[in-house]
Amino acid sequence: MPWRVSTVILNTLTLDPLTMKIKLIWIGKPDGDIFDEAIKYYAGRISAYFPYEMVAIPYLKNAKSMPVEEQKKREGELILKKIDSDEYVVLWDERGKEKTSVQFAEFIQQRANSGLKTLTFVIGGAYGFSDAIYARQNAQLALSKLTFPHIMVRLIFAEQLYRACTILKGEPYHH
Repeated sequence: MPWRVSTVILNTLTLDPLTMKIKLIWIGKPDGDIFDEAIKYYAGRISAYFPYEMVAIPYLKNAKSMPVEEQKKREGELILKKIDSDEYVVLWDERGKEKTSVQFAEFIQQRANSGLKTLTFVIGGAYGFSDAIYARQNAQLALSKLTFPHIMVRLIFAEQLYRACTILKGEPYHH
């Protein structure tokens, strides 16, 4: 029963903002998209539970004329520059494991309870991730088997992260 899982979560999680920061890195425009206001809305709400940082890596110049593997390699190099060695890195990847909202909350809880300083989620470019990024990852998750534009992934992630925070605190947002 989902409510029992939530009860277990509530008994074991201490949401201490000094304990863990959550960071989202993505390839794309930093703002000005049609979902930007909604993303900022959820980012503000998330910040009440965890320090939350969003890092945009602009699209590569002349990417359309570049071979796919070269594009992934160069994007991977830019992503790796934004990740410290002690960060736990989760890739949003179509081959990743899907989770329910409660399972995602448990995933966040486990990382927070472990003493982790930074939990970093990464949304790759149009062609996915380079081998170097796959080598650096700690986990892969998938939002769905469906394909979404990157801006929608950012919005869905923000909403699900906020939902996970409310589940962990026993707040009524998730019913």
